[in-house]
Amino acid sequence: MSTERSEQVIIDTNFTTIHTLGRKNEGRRLRYMQKDGRFPVVFQKAPGYWTPYLMDIFTTLVEIRWRVTLLGFSLSYILSWLFFGLCYWLIAKVHGDIDDVSNSPCVENVRGFTGAFMFSMETQATIGYGFRGMTENCMVAIILVTVQDVFSCLLDTIVIGIVVAKMASARKRAQTVGFSSCAVVNLRDGVLCLSWRLGDFRGNHILGGVAKAMLVRYMIQPGGSVVMSYQDVHIQDRDIVLATPATIVHKLEPGSPLYSMGPDDLLGEDFELVVSFTYNGDSTGILHQSRTSYTPADIRWGQRFQDMLKLGKKNYKVDYALFNVTTWVPVPLLSAEELDRRGCPVEGSLSRGPLVALGKRNTCRRNPHNTGEVMQQTSL
Repeated sequence: MSTERSEQVIIDTNFTTIHTLGRKNEGRRLRYMQKDGRFPVVFQKAPGYWTPYLMDIFTTLVEIRWRVTLLGFSLSYILSWLFFGLCYWLIAKVHGDIDDVSNSPCVENVRGFTGAFMFSMETQATIGYGFRGMTENCMVAIILVTVQDVFSCLLDTIVIGIVVAKMASARKRAQTVGFSSCAVVNLRDGVLCLSWRLGDFRGNHILGGVAKAMLVRYMIQPGGSVVMSYQDVHIQDRDIVLATPATIVHKLEPGSPLYSMGPDDLLGEDFELVVSFTYNGDSTGILHQSRTSYTPADIRWGQRFQDMLKLGKKNYKVDYALFNVTTWVPVPLLSAEELDRRGCPVEGSLSRGPLVALGKRNTCRRNPHNTGEVMQQTSL
């Protein structure tokens, strides 16, 4: 008796993807990069791994989460108040201010630990209520106040610097420079091209940046180890002026890692197209990078992005509601390599809907799932 489980395969013609029902989670591959640009990487720490983080403590404090930062800053102030308050209390104890009320105190109105803690907090926070104050009776107390003043200035500088650095973090600016949710394959000047959109959602536009793309694959070895492979993807016009949304284009030509892949081949492939845009912020001058990745399921064959830039009387109008909107265009369902070999014509007036090439003959006609007349047939 056969133990194989049957699968139901549904073809989604809107996005040219395949969805498998049944063994839904079986064979699911982990993404190399999340859509928001984060890497799902967890490091297994080696002994002594804290040493590099402590040597670069400022960067460590800038990169930790806000809740940890606020907790650390609060504890740094409270613990410093407690430490110096304890020192003032010990000075008062040794000098006899606590036991003898008539004794000339080192610090006025500090006769216990509560008063010492309040004086420490008032000194470091420069509150100066005027009820407690330093006297000339104890040189040790005067030195301790001087040390605390210097320490408070240093601590305030560190706290303010870290907060400003976190608020001006490159990751925050990168959230307003985004890529389209999908990539599309269509014809440009008779050549199959893979393209995706890049846009700046802020009003103060970026006037210069560099776009890059890389194809990432990973293979699991028999022993369980993972081998990563990287391949550069050439794109046209890497230097981009992002005053208006830009479309980044990669031609599927010889030398391209996608040259021999058709729409059916993409469904069986397992790779990620990692794309990035590196630029300097116009307000802060800080180097930023926005990035995302596209899997084969994110690539829509035979579609193009809708036009979102229009010419007004006094300015250019950009409709970001159409940033991720695509529409069908006639494209042969062949790989670029097969298309070049068959020499399938692409000129002429083509109606809406994807084209498909079938059989041994160089035949370009409508997808049988779409209505419409036969476009062209040419015998070999």
